[in-house]
Amino acid sequence: MESRQSYFDKKQERFQEVCQRMLAERRLIVASNRGPVDYSLTPDGSLRGQRGGGGLVVALSSCSRFIPLTWVATAVSEGDRRLAEEAGGRIRAPLPEQEIYLRFVVVPRSVYHRFYSVFCNPLLWFIQHYMWNTPRTPSLGRAVYEAWEQGYVRVNQAFARAVAEEAGEDGRTPFIFLHDYHLYLAPAEIRQLLPDAPILHFTHIPWPGPRYWSILPEFMRREIHEKICAADIVSFQTMRDVRDFLVCCEEFLKGASVDHRACTVTHDDWLTRVTYYPISIDAAGLSRFAGSREVQRYEESLSMLRREITIVRVDRAEPSKNIIRGFRAYDNLLERYPGLHRHVVLLAFLVPSRAEVSLYRTYTRDLLELAEAINGKYGDDEWRPIHVFYEDNYAQAIAAMRLYDILLVNPIIDGMNLVAKEGPLVNTRDGVLVLSEMAGAHEQLGEYALSICPTDLEGTVRALYAAITMPAEEKRRRAAALRRAIQEEDITFWMQRQFRDLMAVSRRRQ
Repeated sequence: MESRQSYFDKKQERFQEVCQRMLAERRLIVASNRGPVDYSLTPDGSLRGQRGGGGLVVALSSCSRFIPLTWVATAVSEGDRRLAEEAGGRIRAPLPEQEIYLRFVVVPRSVYHRFYSVFCNPLLWFIQHYMWNTPRTPSLGRAVYEAWEQGYVRVNQAFARAVAEEAGEDGRTPFIFLHDYHLYLAPAEIRQLLPDAPILHFTHIPWPGPRYWSILPEFMRREIHEKICAADIVSFQTMRDVRDFLVCCEEFLKGASVDHRACTVTHDDWLTRVTYYPISIDAAGLSRFAGSREVQRYEESLSMLRREITIVRVDRAEPSKNIIRGFRAYDNLLERYPGLHRHVVLLAFLVPSRAEVSLYRTYTRDLLELAEAINGKYGDDEWRPIHVFYEDNYAQAIAAMRLYDILLVNPIIDGMNLVAKEGPLVNTRDGVLVLSEMAGAHEQLGEYALSICPTDLEGTVRALYAAITMPAEEKRRRAAALRRAIQEEDITFWMQRQFRDLMAVSRRRQ
């Protein structure tokens, strides 16, 4: 039987071959709001760069070991801005064993504020996560119009210019890989400057149907759909997002021809393929990290908190993650089954998120108060039903996921939710995954998880109890199937599919 390391090595070799074939055809330029390195100013005025967070940095790090890539990103911090001014062009990112060059997009702070803090986050983010309380919010006044005209449009145009400048460095038309909701207008802007460039746009978050998009004024939603369709490939996390996007194009783009079977949109004589690439994790790298001494130390300390049944959740502290309903379901479980008292514990690892947004601050306050209320209602000197860790500590979270008997992942809606993939890969106890139907990961993993509707407290209680009482053999079968699915469709699989599709576009152009 092939060892796990040998399996990962062979996958890595195949991925390296694809990367090398890609490099032989064209360069690769990546563009996203945040880059792979965050620069900060130290007290003595010098610059310090550290690896940026997020799944995209992890994903592209795997290919930058084999091919050089240029990453176009916004100069967000004061350190970014100073470095961009001093360098005047692209900079070699200080990441070991990776050949990543960074080119900053520098816009006035007022422009970036309108782009990010008024339009992208919260307006677009809230629309795409169905988070608006529509009888009351949003109310789109002059500030939103200015954020569109003097923020979102201008930053997307600035990205297009930066990509075109970078493409002109060696005269070869590059592959262009655009990311997420910050850059919906960029494909059309880039197409005007680089008409022959193969362009792929990947959206990491859900894509709502046309009625919810209609929260935005008609000209905004039309322009978003029109300009993203200037890409050769428009891609999403799930087939559900593909279907919603096609219906939106049918609704918003007059004269467009939408083929639901072939998943294409033809608009202004341009054909765009619409598809999905479920993002995943670096299975080989995470497996190594889970066995590191750092993780082992946290595992030893967390073991002191374990009970016969340990429930774990790992989330950013934000409303879309549905943490409060998860806590309420746990409350109902303890109320209904008093025999579980002292035999079960919930360990919640919550990463602070967007503290500048009042809704997020309120949500975090409410969930912490609810956790304390549950502890006060059922706990005693020997047993605390919920332990909340409110900090950004990845090693600790991985250690906890090695220990769970039940992993609760119940977002209201999520593009993917990588916790649902990280947990089953590193878990050592044949733990059960309780998974929201509205997480993107459910399309891949739902068959082996216990599925729940995220608003259904009763269903969540029943799923938790079913996980607690599940026979050991059934747990082993499900856990093994989850691990196998995650290993087979890991981050190299995600990248390979996109690279091959971009190369197919390139060959059709030749």
